[in-house]
Order: sequence, then structure tokens, then C-alpha cells
Amino acid sequence: MGTLTWREWVGFMAMVFGMFMAILDIQIVSASIDQIQSGLAASPDEASWVQTSYLIAEIVMIPLSGWLSRLLSTRVLFVLSAAGFTVFSLACAFATSLGAMITFRAAQGFLGGAMIPTVFATSFLLFSGQRRTQMSVVIGLTATLAPTIGPTLGGWLTENFSWHWLFLINVPFGLLTVVLVWRLLDIDRPDPSLARRFDAIGLALMAAFLGSLEYVLEEGNRNDWFSDDTIRIFALISALSGALFFWRMFASADPLVELRAFRNGNFAAGCTFSFILGTGLYGSVYLIPLFLGRVRGFNSMQIGETMFVTGLAMFISAPIAGQIAQRVDPRAMLAAGLLMFGASLFWLGHLTNQSAFWEMLGPQALRGFSMMFVMLPTNQLALGTLPPAALKNASGLYNLMRNLGGAVGLAMINTLTTARLAQHRLHLDEAVTWARPGAMRMLDAMTSALSPALQEDAQAGALRRIALLVEREALTLTYNDVLMLMSVAFFLAVPLTLFLARPRAAAAGAH
Repeated sequence: MGTLTWREWVGFMAMVFGMFMAILDIQIVSASIDQIQSGLAASPDEASWVQTSYLIAEIVMIPLSGWLSRLLSTRVLFVLSAAGFTVFSLACAFATSLGAMITFRAAQGFLGGAMIPTVFATSFLLFSGQRRTQMSVVIGLTATLAPTIGPTLGGWLTENFSWHWLFLINVPFGLLTVVLVWRLLDIDRPDPSLARRFDAIGLALMAAFLGSLEYVLEEGNRNDWFSDDTIRIFALISALSGALFFWRMFASADPLVELRAFRNGNFAAGCTFSFILGTGLYGSVYLIPLFLGRVRGFNSMQIGETMFVTGLAMFISAPIAGQIAQRVDPRAMLAAGLLMFGASLFWLGHLTNQSAFWEMLGPQALRGFSMMFVMLPTNQLALGTLPPAALKNASGLYNLMRNLGGAVGLAMINTLTTARLAQHRLHLDEAVTWARPGAMRMLDAMTSALSPALQEDAQAGALRRIALLVEREALTLTYNDVLMLMSVAFFLAVPLTLFLARPRAAAAGAH
């Protein structure tokens, strides 16, 4: 197509903002889950379903979005998605019970999930050459910035207003997005004939496969994995339904989800890098606030202020990455980005119990700076070699891999954290037994400092303080171990860039 009109520019940017809201809504809620739990009179395990229901529903919609986009058209699907997301955001704000909240969150995640892959596909259909690179920068920045600022914004809204505003804030922006996209952007025609070939069995198998997999990953560590009957049942459902789903999709002449895109080597490799990026992106945004909260005792606002440098570095790197992407082989750029991201995690994996903003400034800035150097070439390498007709389905699969990477990464992080914490706690406990002269001197000093007059109470208080010190140091060592292992994953991914083919310059798809 030719030069875009101002209507198409504004309409596309409205789509990007809708995607931002959908991604942001995961992290903005996670920062204030305790307040939501209190407001709904739920237990911690029950409240976790406020997040889990959203993630399970979203992960089912993302691969389905390609088929729906062809059936309804890009504009209609995105508008319905944004409108549904907005309506159920309002419903979540006024939910009075846990059951209602979980239902509304599932609907919000399912309907809003279509916005994310639709934006990726639209950028490759609308733009070509330098413009496509620029839009990839905008989309990449949006997709990575939303999880980074989510905890900060969520904490600020909850502390200054109430948890209801985590959802109410979506309403005016969601309505504006719906109006702008509907009125300004129309890039393709629907294909109603697809409705006659709708594969309900395939949809049920996909929902069972991805929904059960997400449940196992979310709840596995909390329930001690396969020692729990429910986890075993859902793992079996996921394995069986997954096998049947893949068989059905490959056997169908017009599948609900076109998995043949994985025959394209670049797309398959790009999905692998998207998976790895998901582990690092969501894993670091999850792990660092845990350290700051549990070790340093920071509140949500202090955590947000400490992590803000990552988002700032992303903003600084975005135009730099965009310029470099136009001049450098994307494979070399991706390798450099993976090395920088891995180096940032390795650098960050030397935390102490005193680490705060200034100690974490360098590695966090490097992590934010490197993120665009990973996402931008990955987008180009994965989607840049596909024909326009394959982009809608492929975009859903590509985004699904990033979300799955985040889910698998968080499950591994929680499992590693539990195992390493127990091991470090055991080793540190051995260093503070009654047989250790140094430990006894510390106990005596603490006891004397607390209250010489009430010796027994003071000694009990000193023992509690030592126990807290042991826990603090064990947590610090544990988080360092996990960060180091995450860095290894990025370093090991660097040689894989040698197997990629450089994408040829492709024109934007026609209307």
C-alpha cells in the first residue's frame, strides 16, 4: 500500500494503546493483590485466581485471534476485543465476591487477549521498510514497558485511591480506543464463509490444552507439583488434549490455528527467542520486587521507584535500536541484545541485603537498554519472512510463545526459589548453632543490647532477630542463584542466532 493517511496513523496508535492496556492489566493487579484479597474477604490461595483466571483465558484467545481476524476483519475483532475488555474492567471494579471477580477477570482476559497479536499483525500489513522498523520499535517498547511500570502504577493507584481504580482506569481509555479504531482504521475485509467451517472440537481441545497447562504452571509450585492429585489430573488433561489438538490442526485443510507456520525456520527460531525473552521479561519483573519487598522491606511505591530506571532505559534505547536495526544485520543485533540482557542478569545476581536503587541502577539500566535489542530483531526475524496471508495466524502463535515463556519462567523461578531457599536456610542454620562461638557472641551481644534487666525475654527476642537475619541472607543468596541461572539461559541462546536467515525486505500487505 502507499503512504498512510492521518486516520490510519491515529487508528493504529489507538490499537497500540489498547495492547498496552491489555498487557499492563496483568502486572498492575499483581502489585495490589493483597488489597483485592482483603476487599473480597478471600484467602491468599483463593485471591491468586484473580490473576490465574485472567492468564488462562488470555492464553486461549491469543492463538485463536488469527482465525477470528480473518472471520470478522481486523477492525471488528479489535473493537469487540477492546469493548469487551472495557466492559469487564468496569464489572471487576464493582465485583463484591471472589466468584464474580474470577468470572469477570476471565472474561476480561479472554476478550482483551485478541488485542495483542492483532497489533503485531497489523503493523506488518500496514507498514514496510523503514516504517515497519519504526513501528516495531513502538510495539516492542509498549510490550516491554507495560510489565515494567505495572507494579508502580498499581501501587500508586491503590495507595492514593483504592484497588477498584486498578480496573476503573481502563474504562475511559478503553472507550476512546474503541471509538478511534472503529472510525479511523479499516484495512481488510471479513470472510464470513469461515463460520461454516468453525472447528468447535479444535477450540475445545485448545482451551483444555492451554488452560490446563497454564493452571499447572501457575499452581504447581504452590501445591508441590505432581504430589498433588489436582495437578496430576490437569497435567494429564493438558498432555492428552495437546496431542489431539496438534493432530487435528495438522490434519485439517483449514485449521482453526495454522501451525504450519512453524515450518518456516525463521519463524520457529523467532518463537524460541520470544519464549526466552518472556522468561527474562516477566521473570525479572517478578523476582526483583520480591527481593525489594522481602529482603529490603520496601512498599509498592518504593519498589516502583527503584525499578523505574528500567523503563527509562527502554525509552532511551528505543530510537537507538530503531536506527541500528536499519543498518545492522538483525541476527547480529539479536546476539548483542541477548548478551547484554544476560550480562544484566549476571550483574544483578550479586545482590546484598543492602542493595537498593543505586546498587541496582547499572544492571537495571542495562536490562532496560538491552530489551529493545532483543525484541525488535526477533519481531523482524520471526514475522519478516512470512507472506501477508500467514501473518494473522503467525502473530498469535508468536505472542503466545512470549506468554508461555513468562508462565514457564515464573513456574521455574518459584520452584528454584523454594528449593534453593531451603538449601541456603539449612546451611546458614548450621552456622548459628550453640556450638558456634561466633553465633554465641552475637546472641550475647544482641541480648545485652535488647534488655539487660529482662534476660529471658531479651534472649528470646535476640533469637528471633537471628532467625530473621538467617532468613534475610538465605533469601538474598536464593535470588542471586535464580538470577544467575536466568542469565545462563540468555548466554546459551546466543549461538542459536547463527542458524537464522536474514529476512528480505517485504512490502506491506494490501488492503
